Amino acid sequence: MYFAGVESLAASAPPSFVRLAGHPLRWRLMGELARSDRRVRELASLLDQPQNLLSYHLRRLKTAGLVGARRSTFDARDAYYHLDLGSCAAALAAAGLALHPGLRLALAPPAPPGRPCRVLFLCTGNSARSPAAEALARQQAPQVEAASAGSRPRPLHANAVRVLREHGIELAGRPPRHLSAFEGHPFDYVITLCDRVREICPQFPGPARHVHWSIPDPAAAGPAHDSYPAFQRMAAELQTRIGFLLAAIGAAPARATTQEER
Repeated sequence: MYFAGVESLAASAPPSFVRLAGHPLRWRLMGELARSDRRVRELASLLDQPQNLLSYHLRRLKTAGLVGARRSTFDARDAYYHLDLGSCAAALAAAGLALHPGLRLALAPPAPPGRPCRVLFLCTGNSARSPAAEALARQQAPQVEAASAGSRPRPLHANAVRVLREHGIELAGRPPRHLSAFEGHPFDYVITLCDRVREICPQFPGPARHVHWSIPDPAAAGPAHDSYPAFQRMAAELQTRIGFLLAAIGAAPARATTQEER
């Protein structure tokens, strides 16, 4: 019975994730989107492929729930695509189980980096998305040195304070910071969380890896009493993305501290 069961599994069609991700161009697309949210024209330049071909494959991945898209808040004619890492993890685990019941996959906990990893989160107001990301990163990995700032700082949004309290974090009283406060500071990751600030993000010294997460401004969802669910969605998305970021940080080879960083 066991061998018959294995033969039956082997004879079945590959799961849809395997069929979709196994295409060489789609795999490259997923790899680029795993690193940063991108617009189609950026993907065309990175992969040296025509935009219409990439749009076709992005639609296939989007229909399967592996890729999402959001209209840019900087230019509504553009859209940012992102890889849904949670859906990919679930689909990859299901593909392993479809092959053999012993292939049960789980996201490995992030290993601590060889030295503190410096991460800067940026948005426009430093009133919701970036301070929430900073606080969640500090909570999930105390060894990560997280900071945040904005291009046009505003006071903390009351709903940002409220939603972070649900995660056991107190933000009340935290002053907003302008991104110029970190000018000349070296970072390992500079992560822009809104499309507008991405367009004006300055260069930082050292090995800073610039990453974009196109996350909607929850305050734009309406008055404070109506927009709280948008803040909850923001916090949930940040928590998921930060979890995968920390896994990538833990998997990266340790880098020596330079004299500039001491």
